[in-house]
Amino acid sequence: MTAPLVSILDDEPAIRSMLSEALADAGFRTSAFARAAEFEAALKRARPDVCLVDLGLPDRDGLSLVHRLALEQGAVVIIISGRAQVQDRVTGLELGADDYIIKPFDPTEVVARIRARLRAPRRETQRGNTARFAGWTAHFDRYALEDAGGVEIPFSHAEGEVLRLFLDAPKRLITRAQMQESLGGAAGESFDRAMDVRISRLRQKLREDPRNPRLIKTIYGAGYIFLGDVEWG
Repeated sequence: MTAPLVSILDDEPAIRSMLSEALADAGFRTSAFARAAEFEAALKRARPDVCLVDLGLPDRDGLSLVHRLALEQGAVVIIISGRAQVQDRVTGLELGADDYIIKPFDPTEVVARIRARLRAPRRETQRGNTARFAGWTAHFDRYALEDAGGVEIPFSHAEGEVLRLFLDAPKRLITRAQMQESLGGAAGESFDRAMDVRISRLRQKLREDPRNPRLIKTIYGAGYIFLGDVEWG
């Protein structure tokens, strides 16, 4: 089985070297880049399983790159940044990042976070990559929702993790604590805000009435319930 590929985008040579060595020791394949242009060119040749992206890049706004990666690549996207403010973390997660790691960091923590994030794709292989519900088909192999007329709407890896969690447990209450345990990341304001945004975006893509959603119901003070019947195949 081929080891997962982790692409590192950071303009600090020491960070690239430290992460490359730690990931290689942990059994991952790696590729490292100092500039966004080099990184994006490499994406055309090989699709990484995980992207580690610094926000302070010399030739590109890191946040806009994170947003595009989340929607187009289907890779796990983890921000590594010296920006430690809560709002910076919230913004990164709202744009589709799966996780946010603040510099300075221990490389073993990065390895652990990556392994935690890759658990969701491993769960997908147990039940297939396609789920049908309420006139929709979710294609987890290409990160797209397809309506009854065949129109496809892309979703990010982060949004897909939340959708997968709902579809794996229809008509059962999923608490915030269960979401945090399943999806990883530290509990707190940034995690809660990120979940609210991802669920809001899923509702929009499923064309839900925000005042009375029929599929993803909020149980105030408890969590969420997905009310549709789900068929995997």
